[in-house]
Amino acid sequence: MVKAQNQLIQLLPRAERQRLIAASDMFELNLSDVLCEPGDVTRYAYFPVDGFISLLKTVDESRVLEVGMVGREGMVGVQIALGMSVVPLRAVVQGQGVTLRIGVGELDAYLADSPALRRVLNRYVYVLMTQFATSAACLRHHQIGQRLARWLLMMQDRARTDNFPVTQEFLAFMLGVRRVSITAAASELQHAGHIRYARGDLTVLHRAGLEEIACSCYTSDQRAYTETFS
Repeated sequence: MVKAQNQLIQLLPRAERQRLIAASDMFELNLSDVLCEPGDVTRYAYFPVDGFISLLKTVDESRVLEVGMVGREGMVGVQIALGMSVVPLRAVVQGQGVTLRIGVGELDAYLADSPALRRVLNRYVYVLMTQFATSAACLRHHQIGQRLARWLLMMQDRARTDNFPVTQEFLAFMLGVRRVSITAAASELQHAGHIRYARGDLTVLHRAGLEEIACSCYTSDQRAYTETFS
């Protein structure tokens, strides 16, 4: 029996938690793997245990934007709880690890007779709605340095390490800005002693400093999750 380390699964009563874990398999998350594409028919739901997944919205044929990040606090495939079978966003692995994976049929069966599971997933839908709205406002109103600090904190929370590989091209891609803007913002964070960055390898040196610089969207997301599941 796999011990659940996904926070949504941990919220379930013990018997239902064990039942869901027993029906799932451990699936490896490899960097850059695409779990699903918009328009796909949903086949699986993923409850990350380690690692994390970016939710991406395609802007046009050549551009995409990250609108959400999912780690052990959440799941990918929550549209199943709404009775929807079509995938709305691309899901790409950005942090290696493992996830509990369950087929749509099995999850639907549990949702049909588990009020506790329905309640947990419905609340997570609400959390995602608030996070998507926050991301949209953040993109429009906050400076790149603030957004970069927020993104690094989100990544560190889910990676559960101070050190991770990340390129400036990737950061520009995720934040929807030009690489030169990321270069300038990252240089400021490095000169301030908050991070060390070289050749695609980034280390968080001073988390408190990043928290001071990050926009209020970071704490807003945390508060939304905590209050929803308290």
